[in-house]
Amino acid sequence: MARLEIRNLHAEVADDEEETILEGVDLAVESDEIHALMGPNGSGKSTLAKVVAGHPAYRVTEGEVTLHLDGDEFDEPIPEDKRTWDLLDLEPNERAALGIYLGFQYPAEIEGVTMVNFLRTALNAKFEEREELFEDEEDEEEAEEAGYDTSPMEGPADEGEVGVAQFQEILRGKMELLDIDDRFADRYLNAGFSGGEKKQNEVLQAAVLEPEIAILDEIDSGLDIDRLRDVSTGINALRDEEGSGVLMITHYQRILDYVEPDRVHVMLDGQVVMEGGPDLAEKLEDKGYDWVREETYGTA
Repeated sequence: MARLEIRNLHAEVADDEEETILEGVDLAVESDEIHALMGPNGSGKSTLAKVVAGHPAYRVTEGEVTLHLDGDEFDEPIPEDKRTWDLLDLEPNERAALGIYLGFQYPAEIEGVTMVNFLRTALNAKFEEREELFEDEEDEEEAEEAGYDTSPMEGPADEGEVGVAQFQEILRGKMELLDIDDRFADRYLNAGFSGGEKKQNEVLQAAVLEPEIAILDEIDSGLDIDRLRDVSTGINALRDEEGSGVLMITHYQRILDYVEPDRVHVMLDGQVVMEGGPDLAEKLEDKGYDWVREETYGTA
């Protein structure tokens, strides 16, 4: 089990100290849970996702973002002193190695890089970075003194921890789990993909990387009803089959007809101002966000 805990988080645009976006966010997500984060445009939902992942466009001015691990998440037991991590002290790649995944609202298209090569490279990079994070400091110092290179970004190229044949088997299993056509893997990364295929690909990436906490930024935007069902199947599998915690950012209740959240959070003006169960999303569908503003501030 893992727990992502956000406390009193304040953040601003890195090159504009006058543009503060997050104004004290409190939120927690655990493994095996799906949380929906809802709110009108400009409320800070996507900014929160990017800040947790370590996007350099934003600067945290106050608060904490902590990942708690219970010690059984990875193949080997985690030492007691490495079960709680201050994510704000880590680089984006280090956060990813510990199990934070961000599914983009607008995924990039990369010609010439096949899905299968991209995903295997990403998985091996995660394993290598994780090994660096959990490496004993004394062993690391001894390796450096002996002249061994401990950087995961350098050294001779090799097949990585997960070889080609093994990864093909892993990917085939994930695509079967998510009901994705096998031909998907041989296409270039998002190149020529429809909007729905791009979102389905974000869920596939999460399934392959097996994050502790997957943050999916407007994963339902631009989807027709068939793709919405496909993507919803993948999100449910992340929780039910992979055991991931999911923070799903959305404007609309419609995806929640297929993905029932354990908890719904509503953001306004850079804060989480209301929380509840699945019925809260239904109430938002009926009454809109002006109702939340009135409940929170006494005025619409």
